[in-house]
Amino acid sequence: MERGLGTKCIHLEEAEGQVDHYGAISYPIYQTATYAHPAVGQSTGYDYSRLQNPTREQLEKVVASLEGGIDAFALSSGMAAISLMMELFSPGDHIIADADLYGGSIRLFEHVTKKNGIEFSSVDCYKENLEVYIKENTKAIYIETPTNPMMNVTDLEAAAKLAKQHGLYLIVDNTFLSPYFQNPLKLGADLVIHSGTKYLGGHNDTLAGFLVTNREEIKERLRFLIKTTGAGLAPFDCWLILRGIKTLGIRMERAEQNAKVIAEWLKEQKIVTKVIYPGLKEHPGHEIMKRQARGFGAMLTFQLKSRECALEILEKVRMIKYAESLGGVETLVTYPTTQTHADVPKEIRERNGITESTLRLSVGIEDVRDLLYELSQVFAEVSSVVQSEN
Repeated sequence: MERGLGTKCIHLEEAEGQVDHYGAISYPIYQTATYAHPAVGQSTGYDYSRLQNPTREQLEKVVASLEGGIDAFALSSGMAAISLMMELFSPGDHIIADADLYGGSIRLFEHVTKKNGIEFSSVDCYKENLEVYIKENTKAIYIETPTNPMMNVTDLEAAAKLAKQHGLYLIVDNTFLSPYFQNPLKLGADLVIHSGTKYLGGHNDTLAGFLVTNREEIKERLRFLIKTTGAGLAPFDCWLILRGIKTLGIRMERAEQNAKVIAEWLKEQKIVTKVIYPGLKEHPGHEIMKRQARGFGAMLTFQLKSRECALEILEKVRMIKYAESLGGVETLVTYPTTQTHADVPKEIRERNGITESTLRLSVGIEDVRDLLYELSQVFAEVSSVVQSEN
């Protein structure tokens, strides 16, 4: 019987029954840079921590198990993971990329990857016919689903079918849903990306990134690249992510419950013009999400009547923090225009639907009554300020 994801978050089945670490329940931190060899031509299995470290290896096995991959690679940040992934490609290659991506991904592609001779087509993958963008030099389709921050949902099975027909890699950033709610490899993807800083870590206390694959040739290439480029995650950070993953299931479920309540509440607010959350039945990707995921996550975006309303909310929140990032136990509100997507040209932001009245909410695991109380107080104050100014 295959174990449930909640159990997999806590127990790595292949490690059961072992007493290699003196019976330690919490996997040890191997804080060492190098390893002594028993004799010439012999090795303990570890030589140098840039190549591999027992704590990192344990973390990689856990993440690979959660995603259903044959291997995972733990890196120093989500952007380090995407940067390493781009080393799979060569000058002259072409990639079809989602138009609505995390701003850091867009910045990397525009200012670094293009410089290295890789060509991109920016496409609304959730609604456009991707096949018309495929060229002789196309090598991959790169997708976020749901996207950051506009929560667009792409049909992964359809994208995977198209990619297979044309011999392309399907690469999916699964950060928003985590492996607890969605497993793109099982839907036909070839490579999955995570910012482990977010839900996998879950406590806003460390940076991490992951690549996970079920393709042997990708695995071999990435294992060579990670030791060559040297961005592997440090032992202590690996331990923090291992600790965070143990509660991934209960955090995801509680945060999603809260997000559903808050999304419905926001719909009733006069200063809100639109709520974008895949868990709402009116979201265009709702049925696709029901088919390809086990949950809707805890990220939502909403549009306000004016820029002034957005700025007033950011000024007045107290328990809810005005901060970048997402996926922690704390509820965070982000202003994409000046934070996550500040480096994205205004015309591209606006084309994707990001305006100066757009806010993104990463819903945490606080008591939802407390979150609603704070939001009610803040929205009442904002409405009062806006009315007095008018």
